[in-house]
Amino acid sequence: MIPASTAQKNAPEWQRELAEAVRDPRELLALLGLDPADLQDTGGGFPLRVPRGYVARMRPGDRHDPLLAQVLPVGAERHDIDGFVSDPVADRDAMARPGVLHKYHGRVLLVTTGACGIHCRYCFRREFPYRDANPRPAAWHEALEYVAARPEVEEVILSGGDPLSLADATLADLAGRIAAIGHVRTIRLHTRMPVVLPARVDCRLCAWLADTPLEKVVVLHANHAAELDNNVAAACRRLAGAGATLLNQSVLLRAVNDTANDLATLSRRLFACGVLPYYLHLLDPVRGAARFDVPVEAARSLLSEMAGRLPGYLVPRLVREEPGRPGKTPIAHRWESLPARRDQVQGGSRTP
Repeated sequence: MIPASTAQKNAPEWQRELAEAVRDPRELLALLGLDPADLQDTGGGFPLRVPRGYVARMRPGDRHDPLLAQVLPVGAERHDIDGFVSDPVADRDAMARPGVLHKYHGRVLLVTTGACGIHCRYCFRREFPYRDANPRPAAWHEALEYVAARPEVEEVILSGGDPLSLADATLADLAGRIAAIGHVRTIRLHTRMPVVLPARVDCRLCAWLADTPLEKVVVLHANHAAELDNNVAAACRRLAGAGATLLNQSVLLRAVNDTANDLATLSRRLFACGVLPYYLHLLDPVRGAARFDVPVEAARSLLSEMAGRLPGYLVPRLVREEPGRPGKTPIAHRWESLPARRDQVQGGSRTP
């Protein structure tokens, strides 16, 4: 048997960084020069996990830092708020097989793992029954048989948890088995790991990703421009070099990114990293996350202001997930929230 210390020393860098993640809220505050005594409550049963590299992007001494707000447990998480429930997007109702969510035509989502590189306090699966519903690699055959039996399914989405919490050999095996299903054309990964732990995007990951014959889409999850440092930008370039199309989905969060400046800066920074804004989600009303909620009319106004500032390709679609719908529900912006601009243009091409 290999000693644990030796095994950890020989592990990929990202696994070592993940093993060293901060798990104690008091340590997190102390690292930022904040008084741990200010922590009145640790928020209940959803534990803290945050990589130290992500902590390094937080502003020292700022109790209201937008990155800190996303991960620090608070006592308000224990409060029961009407409308905030354990399964806000009805994942359990959509589970066709253990770990197989089939909500939308033409695509199936596999809950590949319950592990994440970071624990976000607004996570809509913070109470998901991973132990019962997550298929282990040895049991993936049942999930893949389900996909193989449905020729209308052209895209398989790997989610979790975070699929990039799994080892590359495991992911390469899964990707190969998905590619062997003739009617599947696209593999999509929903992941926060390149943002919170950019070392995860190493040569092993890029090798199997480049090797798969499937079309590749990687949907990142960044909520604030401060998350996107140079290491993240380099990780994005490596993913693009492996042939992946890069998109981003954000969650609109009060006291994190709920200003037009925050959102516009995020879109510009994403584009500089080679990533297109895709979705801006209204908060899924999961129990414990009510403090992050932004009212829909305020969200409309923010989107209108963004659309007035940015080219269309940098304006994400504002959406919410509603159980039973055939897709995400778009929330349209309203131009009347902005003063009209009536530039006179004679001829020429249309400007988006």
